[in-house]
Amino acid sequence: MATLNQKLRHPIRFLGIDPGYERVGISVIEKDSRGKEKLLHSQCFRTDKALAHHERLVLIATELRKVITGFSPTVMGIEKLYFNANQKTAMAVSEARGVILLCGSEVGMKICEYTPPEIKMAIAGYGKADKKQIITMVNMLITIPEGKRFDDEFDAIAIGLTASACYRTS
Repeated sequence: MATLNQKLRHPIRFLGIDPGYERVGISVIEKDSRGKEKLLHSQCFRTDKALAHHERLVLIATELRKVITGFSPTVMGIEKLYFNANQKTAMAVSEARGVILLCGSEVGMKICEYTPPEIKMAIAGYGKADKKQIITMVNMLITIPEGKRFDDEFDAIAIGLTASACYRTS
């Protein structure tokens, strides 16, 4: 079985998702035939708190489908959730994550799920790296255009890079 770290016959695109309800981090990374990664797209998609729950889920699906249609990624990397003390928030994020997984599954994307420590290990080499260390390493691993970025966006780029590093072709 060849890995993506070996020569590819064609580029492959990875959709990195930091799932959320109010904010969803989204990235698209392309890995070329030489194994070089390039950031094609990143954003922090936000939903309005004033909208009904189901309307926010529809907006997340609509935005994600636009990105999928526009960039045609074939692999989705998504963060697994850890539940915290706030059960209401945890349920809303879980439902948003379900919508995100559905969007990827609808187009036949391969879906790879990673825990936060797995992402930190892949990016920084340390499973307990902090946000600053992750952002520093992401900037060292891939060229990111100038501009303000939210943590969710950097997380999505880190998740996309993790998927790129870990994904195996058949």
